[in-house]
Amino acid sequence: MTSVDRTETESRPLGLKGPRADVVMELKGQGSLTAKDISARLGLSMNAVRHHMKELEAAGLVFHAREHRGVGAPAFVYKLTAAGAALFPQRYEDAVSRLLDHVVAREGRAAAVEVLEAKYRDLASTLAPILEAATPAERLEIVTRALAAEGYMPEFRPNGPDGHHLVEHNCPIPHVAERFPEVCEAEARFLAEVLVADITRGLHIASGCGTCEYQVRPVALGSPGSVGVNQEQS
Repeated sequence: MTSVDRTETESRPLGLKGPRADVVMELKGQGSLTAKDISARLGLSMNAVRHHMKELEAAGLVFHAREHRGVGAPAFVYKLTAAGAALFPQRYEDAVSRLLDHVVAREGRAAAVEVLEAKYRDLASTLAPILEAATPAERLEIVTRALAAEGYMPEFRPNGPDGHHLVEHNCPIPHVAERFPEVCEAEARFLAEVLVADITRGLHIASGCGTCEYQVRPVALGSPGSVGVNQEQS
């Protein structure tokens, strides 16, 4: 993880910090994990994991259940409760949903889609003067902070010599995205524009995944037709 991967104050579950925040982040991304999984992913001892899970369960943020994983006896896995999931911001969703309902009723669905797409066009326009002279590293930092401010809890991970893997640990408008999947395509186009990159989406929260994930392959500035959005990876 690099210094631009995650902004600590904006990309963490609300009200948590330290190992317990890390545990909740892992459960948000993976859906369910065993204690052994958590130990391996976070480098914690099993005793430490059990302690943190006991505290998180007592706080009503996680629960454990049996889950079949191939052959053999079911495994005990941990998952987030509704209260745990609520630690991840879904700011403005109720207001946005009401606005879109009003627009659909008065002007039709296409007008509502235009409202959502305009959000990303406006954000790209706002960032354009800042990004104009930015180095690639500065560009990642600026876009990370912009996404974090919107509630996406972003994390950029190096992927190969030039590329990056973008993980959005949260969607601030999940139910809106289910109703209007066009907003996800608008987001991908926004990322291609502001990162000057080819974007390929992998995982997708609106499709039931724990995170949204994109492969980001920067391209040379001024290369016509090279920046764009590719089909999802299978």
